[in-house]
Amino acid sequence: MLGEAGLLDGRECTTHWRYVDELQRRNPLARVRCNSLYVSDGRLLTSAGTAAGIDACLHLVRQQHGSALATRLARRMVVPPHRDGGQSQYVEAPIPRAPEAPTLEPVLEWLMGHLHRPVTVDELAARAGMTPRTFARRFRAETGTTPYDWLTNQRVLVARRLLEETRLSVESVADQAGFGDAAALRHHFTRRVGTTPQAYRTTFRERAEVG
Repeated sequence: MLGEAGLLDGRECTTHWRYVDELQRRNPLARVRCNSLYVSDGRLLTSAGTAAGIDACLHLVRQQHGSALATRLARRMVVPPHRDGGQSQYVEAPIPRAPEAPTLEPVLEWLMGHLHRPVTVDELAARAGMTPRTFARRFRAETGTTPYDWLTNQRVLVARRLLEETRLSVESVADQAGFGDAAALRHHFTRRVGTTPQAYRTTFRERAEVG
């Protein structure tokens, strides 16, 4: 529908992995991102399917009302507030679980409680009882992304919440979110959110005051 209306020309968008080729063929001027769960391009928001539509809606809530409300809403819906990785984790055949390769959920739960401290893949692999190479392969199979990207995304979510809910300095936010210093926070935050931590805080407060 968006394509037929000419709204995808020159814009980034996505759709279900089964139809990305057709979408690109029918809309050659569109920039189709085939591995994204959802894509936000200005006022245009597209998703990759039914469940990804929930991800897109939570993204919209997060942008308009903040991470805390989006997280509470996700908890009520019994879905993760933010899914890492892209569609490829669902296209590819999953690696079957076996007694010698159990789920990484306990490691992820431990990691969520220690985002503020430095961690390495070797440390996480040892906690999971695996070699670093096996752990990295297993991690991608379960989350659709690398340990580094997963950890960085979670830390950015923590930083967003702190910027929204506290008056901590950017340096303190960086420390509590596990980035170490403000420069590292600004680098990763800008890449993933599209704006600087300070600009994000200002924008969020303006929205809160208007609301």
